[in-house]
Amino acid sequence: MVCKRKQNNILTYLILILGVLLIILPLYVTLVTSFKSNEQSAQSFFSLPIPLYLESFKEILSSEKYYRALMNTAYITAIVLAGNVVVMPAMSYAVARRMPHSRWYRYVYFFLLLGIFIPFQVKMMPLVKMLSSLGMMNPTGLAILCISSSTCESVFLFVGYMGAIPIDMEEAAQIDGASTFLTYRAIVFPLLKPMLATVLIKQGLWIWNDFMLPLITLNRSWESWTLTLFQYNFQTEYSINYSLTFATFVVSMFPLIVFYCFMQKMIIGGLTTGAVKS
Repeated sequence: MVCKRKQNNILTYLILILGVLLIILPLYVTLVTSFKSNEQSAQSFFSLPIPLYLESFKEILSSEKYYRALMNTAYITAIVLAGNVVVMPAMSYAVARRMPHSRWYRYVYFFLLLGIFIPFQVKMMPLVKMLSSLGMMNPTGLAILCISSSTCESVFLFVGYMGAIPIDMEEAAQIDGASTFLTYRAIVFPLLKPMLATVLIKQGLWIWNDFMLPLITLNRSWESWTLTLFQYNFQTEYSINYSLTFATFVVSMFPLIVFYCFMQKMIIGGLTTGAVKS
């Protein structure tokens, strides 16, 4: 029995170590390659950068195309996250509270659930044709498209989370004369902060790192590029500029790291916000 338990512990530790290596190794390669020249990378992909090669960072940070791509990415991400804050919780609140009493809300909810299972490849060409016909092949049009694309999954997460919120607090607020909107804003929305932070982190990572949608909608001019398209520009038919590519990866990671640290505090703070006094 003891031997079997030790074997299970060893297996568990090996799996954990393997998981850590799978996370650390790509990060290590990204960091060391960004400080190497192409010649150094060709000699050894995993060796430390000796001496440090900083010309890639200088070239990126002095490029007008990089700052344009950064602004476009931040603009699209901000609009999508704002839409998820304003629209998704309110829509989910209506569906979650009316669904048990109305079959039409149930139909809406299940219709939205079906959207989760539709592959992007199926709807890619219709979306492109629709955006082109509406004159929305630009960052603003892409942001609106991303908001609509995130509706199904965001509503699914919010509705599931609202099922765990006691409805007694809402009924007490309504007895005191609060309107439905005031009840949502003052009682329900503060309790949604943990799930709201989770949704924003997930959607923020998707928008910031998405490649396919910008490629098919914004690839007409470099003035509309996002960071992923800017990075893609370093790849040609026969070669890849690894130094510039990985340096762009490193520079692009910092806004996401700051955003994640901020939203992580919201997850912790939201667990106690709006709690009822005993």
